[in-house]
Amino acid sequence: MVDTLTPARIVQELDKYIIGQADAKRAVAIALRNRWRRLNAPEEIRKEIIPNNIMMIGPTGVGKTEIARRLAQLAQAPFVKVEASKFTEVGYVGRDVESMVRDLVEQAVNIVRAEQKEKVREAAQEQVNERILDILIPPIRSKNAPGIQYSASGNSGDGDFSDEELNERTREKFREKLKRGDLEDRKIEVEVTVPQHNVQVMGPMGMDGLDGLQDMISNMIPKKTQKRKMTVADARKFLLEEEVSRLIDMDAVTRDALTRTQNAGIIFIDEIDKVATSSAGGRSGPDVSRQGVQRDLLPIVEGSVVNTKHGAVKTDHILFIAAGAFHVAKPADLIPELQGRFPIRVELNSLTEDDFVKILTQPRNALTKQYQALLESEKVKLSFSEGAIEVMAEMAFQVNQEVENIGARRLHTIMSNLLNDILFEVPDLSRENSFTIEADFVRERLGNMVEHKDLSQYIL
Repeated sequence: MVDTLTPARIVQELDKYIIGQADAKRAVAIALRNRWRRLNAPEEIRKEIIPNNIMMIGPTGVGKTEIARRLAQLAQAPFVKVEASKFTEVGYVGRDVESMVRDLVEQAVNIVRAEQKEKVREAAQEQVNERILDILIPPIRSKNAPGIQYSASGNSGDGDFSDEELNERTREKFREKLKRGDLEDRKIEVEVTVPQHNVQVMGPMGMDGLDGLQDMISNMIPKKTQKRKMTVADARKFLLEEEVSRLIDMDAVTRDALTRTQNAGIIFIDEIDKVATSSAGGRSGPDVSRQGVQRDLLPIVEGSVVNTKHGAVKTDHILFIAAGAFHVAKPADLIPELQGRFPIRVELNSLTEDDFVKILTQPRNALTKQYQALLESEKVKLSFSEGAIEVMAEMAFQVNQEVENIGARRLHTIMSNLLNDILFEVPDLSRENSFTIEADFVRERLGNMVEHKDLSQYIL
């Protein structure tokens, strides 16, 4: 994370994709900035500064997940989203809570490896050109070595050069052709590694925690190679991946990934309300199991060591963001110890009609812009009138009020039903077209369903 990401700057970036929810944006912006502050604090107190984990409370589809995801992208930090309801208490079949940390480490390894790939790509491309050159014009290292025969006759004066020198001159010419891309369509024979069938290692808890053993057994299986004919262009793509992997120091990648996981990792725990125990009634049946999941989550959030196939990971400074609608249960229904580990609580507001209008038009990834980009690939220009946007927003808000509030996700169904016919017919049109979606068209396509409460198509 760079020092230019101030809280105000973070909120500005989040505003480009998420409408409203100012309190939640401010909370996560401060939390992210505090991570940079901790890393620049005096070393003697750095380890003592723990992150202020955040709990977001609000209905589905109002931006909880999107805020956390965009935050991780801004910080270029490892990020995983998990659903608390998918976890089970230790001893039961299902995912154990430590798997979220293992997933986070995998994300960190992928991020660091991708960064290293970019750094070595130029050197790898040079190596690939040399490997292709060796296939096209094998080098001659002695007069007795097998190679291409060259004639020393003619007026070029080549008779003054040895076979090795002639070979190198020819290789240099082909090297230049490769760099210019003149040989991309030429067929060559490349030795490739044939993928082997993976041996599946199963245990009583499924695959969680057995990744290291899986990799060890897979590495013990001998790899087969075979020669295949392909164009130089195809061979370059294949060989580039091989060379990049060879140039990357995976030990350094792993060390960096573990450091990033521990100091910059973000885990988003969705549906935390699903494991909250009901405040009414006794503690029995499902409530006992839910409490068990909470107690398994507690040491991870408090700070513990989780063993992964890449090494041990301390969770003390991982930022945890929990979210839930809390329609039935309340945050107070979580066990007190877990509540205490999420000191920052922010409530996200339900979306209004005006919010829907903004969501359809303002964000960089607005649905209207997405559909315009899709149809642009068919050379079709799609536009929406201001009135059409307002009618769509009004209908989405009305359906959310009368059926079930699923927030901005309602707009996906609205847009899909509205544009299905256009999306179906466009590829068969013989010339370039343009469509302007007007308010009357929206009412004609969708109004009848809303008026007659035939809302089955709107329920996701």
